[in-house]
Amino acid sequence: MEPVEARETRSVFGKLLLEHRRAAGWTQGRLAEVSGISVRALRELERGRARAAQQRSAEVLADALGLTGRDREFFLTVAKQGRRRNPALAAQVAATCALPAPLADLSGRESELEQLSAKVAEGGGVIAIVGQAGVGKTALAVTAADRWRPDFPDGGYAVDLRGMDDEPLSAGAALDRLLRALDVAPGQVPAAESERSALLRMLLADRKVLLLLDNAADEAQVRPLLAAGPGSLTLITCRRTLAGLEGARWLGLEPLSDGGATALLAKIVGADRVRAEPAAARELVELCGYLPLAVRIAGNRLATRPQWSLAQLADRLRDESTRLRALAVGDLQLRSAFDLSYRAVSAGARRLFRRLATVPGADFGAELAGVVSGVSPGDVREHLDELVDASLLQTTAEPERHQFHDLIRLFAEERFEAEEDSATREIVLAHLLDKATEAAKLFYPKAPETGRFGSRDELARWLDVEGTNWVAAHRLAARRGWHREVCDLAVALHWYSDGRSAQKPWLEIFSLGAAAASALGDAGAEAKLLNFVGWARSVCSGDDKGAVVTHRRALDIAVRIGDRVEQTWASIYLGQVLRLIGESDEAFEFAKRGYELADELPFWDGQTTARNMYGRALLNAGRHAEALAVHRAVLSDAERLASDTYPGFHQLLQTLTLRAIGDVLGALAEWREAASHYRTSRWLAWEGGFDGLEVISAIREGRAWREAGAFEEARECLTLAVELSTAPSFNAWREQASAELALLPG
Repeated sequence: MEPVEARETRSVFGKLLLEHRRAAGWTQGRLAEVSGISVRALRELERGRARAAQQRSAEVLADALGLTGRDREFFLTVAKQGRRRNPALAAQVAATCALPAPLADLSGRESELEQLSAKVAEGGGVIAIVGQAGVGKTALAVTAADRWRPDFPDGGYAVDLRGMDDEPLSAGAALDRLLRALDVAPGQVPAAESERSALLRMLLADRKVLLLLDNAADEAQVRPLLAAGPGSLTLITCRRTLAGLEGARWLGLEPLSDGGATALLAKIVGADRVRAEPAAARELVELCGYLPLAVRIAGNRLATRPQWSLAQLADRLRDESTRLRALAVGDLQLRSAFDLSYRAVSAGARRLFRRLATVPGADFGAELAGVVSGVSPGDVREHLDELVDASLLQTTAEPERHQFHDLIRLFAEERFEAEEDSATREIVLAHLLDKATEAAKLFYPKAPETGRFGSRDELARWLDVEGTNWVAAHRLAARRGWHREVCDLAVALHWYSDGRSAQKPWLEIFSLGAAAASALGDAGAEAKLLNFVGWARSVCSGDDKGAVVTHRRALDIAVRIGDRVEQTWASIYLGQVLRLIGESDEAFEFAKRGYELADELPFWDGQTTARNMYGRALLNAGRHAEALAVHRAVLSDAERLASDTYPGFHQLLQTLTLRAIGDVLGALAEWREAASHYRTSRWLAWEGGFDGLEVISAIREGRAWREAGAFEEARECLTLAVELSTAPSFNAWREQASAELALLPG
C-alpha cells in the first residue's frame, strides 16, 4: 500500500482537473474526446492513482478545458508539482520552516496549556494567542506545538511573520516559504498571492498538519495563510487581538501569577538562591510586573552575576525612572519590545497613549482619555480600541474602563517626557479636582439635585469609579502646592464621606486639606478640616486618643477666631471620642455643650448629629428614657422636615438614629425590639451604600438576637458582618463579629 502522504500529494492535480471538468459541464468521455486523452487515463488522474499528467498531457488538457491566463498557469504549476520527486531536497527546504525547540524553563503556564488543549480537542482549526509584548506568547505556542506535534503526522511548520518589524514579512513571502517547504520548486510557485494561497490550500486539504504563525502583524497578513484543512491546527501569536479574524478562537495571555513568576525566576537563577531570599524574590517578580520577559531578563542578569544578591537587583529596580533601563541584558530589552508595539499604532493612538501617562490613578475611561487628548469622543473610542488591540492597554472588569500594565505605564511616561510638554498634567489635575469638588458638594444636606457636571446619582457613581484618580490628583496637588484646590476639595467631601468610611483614605485626604488650609492662613477652614481629621482618626483608623488631640486643636482654633459652628462640631466629636477612651464625665459635658450650641445650626446641617450624640451621652449616663425621647424626636423631626433635604441624606440619618434607638433598647434588655431596629437600620444602610454602617448594624443585630435566644438569626447577621468586613479598616469589626459568632452555641 502506498504511503498516505504520497497518495494525498498526488491527488491534488486530480482534484483540480475534476473541478475544471465539472465547471465546464463535461463528462470524462466528452473531455477524452476533445483532448485525445483516454477515459481510463483521465479516471486514473482524477482518482489520484496517477501522480499528475506529463507536461504535454497537462498542456493538452488545459487547451481542451479552455484555460487561459492565471488559471492555465496554476493548472500547469500543479501538474509540475505533482511530478516532482526529491525527498532529500524537500526535507532540506522543509527545515527552513521547522517548529522551534521549546524552552526548557517555561513556568507558570499550566492553566493556559490546559485551555489550549481543550480548544484543540474541540477540533483544531485556528487559535490565536494574543497579549502584550513580553508576556510569553511565543514560548507558550512553541511549547504547545511541541506537545501536540505527534497528533499531526503530516508535518509541523512554523513561520516568523516579523509583525513588529518596520517591514513585516508579506503574506506572499510567507506562502512562498511554506510552499517550498512542501516541496514546490521555486520556479513552480505562482506569482500571485491568491494563487499561492490556493495552491497551499490544495496541498494541505487532506493532510493533518500543525502550522505556527508567530509574531503576526494583523489579520490581513495571516488570512491568506489559513489554508490548512479541518484536521489541522494553526496557532497564531500576535500582540494585536486579531478580532477581525474569521473562524478563529482566542486565548488572551496575561502576566504570570506570583507563584508562576517566582518559579520561572528559580528555574533561571537556581532554586537555592530563591529559597535563600524569598522576600526579595517576591519583590523582584512584582517589580517585573510578573511579565515573563522582564523576569527572564532579571533572572539572566542574576545568573551571569552570581555575586549579586536578589535584594541588590530589587533595589535597582525600585526606582521607576530607571527600571526599564535596568531591565535589559544582552539582546533582551524590555523597552525595545514595548517600542515596537508603540511604533506600530497610528499617530493619534500614540499621542493618546503617551498622554494617558498623566492620568494619576489606576484606571480610566473615555472621559479622562478625552481630557488628555483633546479629540472628539468618537476618535477617543477609536484610539482606545486601537491601543487595546495592540496590547498597549488592558481592559478592566468595569465596562469601558482601561488600565496600563505597570511596566507599560513606565514606558508611556518615558514617551510623554520625550514627546510632550507638561501642560497636560496640569489639565488633568485641574479637571479631576474641579469635578470632584463640585460632585462632593451635591451631598450637602440642602444641595440641589443637579450640579454643573450632572445629577447627584451620576456624580456619586463618578466619585466611586474615578476614586483612585481624584484621590491621586488631590495628593499630587498637595505636593505641587495647590493649597486652595486641596483645601476646597477636602472641605467639600465632608458629607460624602459620611457612611463611606472604608471607601477612601479619609485620614490622608482631610490631613492634606488641613495642612493646605494652614498654609493658606485660613483658620476657619483649618478648624473645620481638623474636625474631619479627628473623625477619620477615630472612625477609620481606630485612633481615639489621637482624635481627642485633633479635636481639641480644632476647638482651640475655633474659639480663638470666634467660629461657633466649628466649636459646636468639635464639642460633638469630643463627646464621642472621650467616651470611647473612658473619659465619661468630660464626654457628657462636651456632648451636652454640642447639643446646646446646635440650636444655632440648621436641622440637617449638624443639629441632627448633635442631638443623636447627646442621646448617646444620656444612654451612657443610664438615663434611658431621656435618651429614647431625644432619638425619637430626631426621627419625628426628620420626617416633618424631609422635604428640606434629599432622600439619601434622610436615609443616612434614619440609619444612624434607628441604630441609636436599638442601643438604648438593648441596654433595657428589650432584645427583640432592639434587633428589629437594628435590622431596619441595616437594610437602610445597604440601600444607601453605607457599607460601614451596614456592618455595625449587622453586628449589633446579631448580638441582640443572641441575647434574645434566636441563635439562627444571630448567626445569619454575624456571618454577614464577617463577609462584609473585607476592607483593612474593617479589621476591628471583623474581629468583633467573629468573637460574637464564637459565643453562639453549637
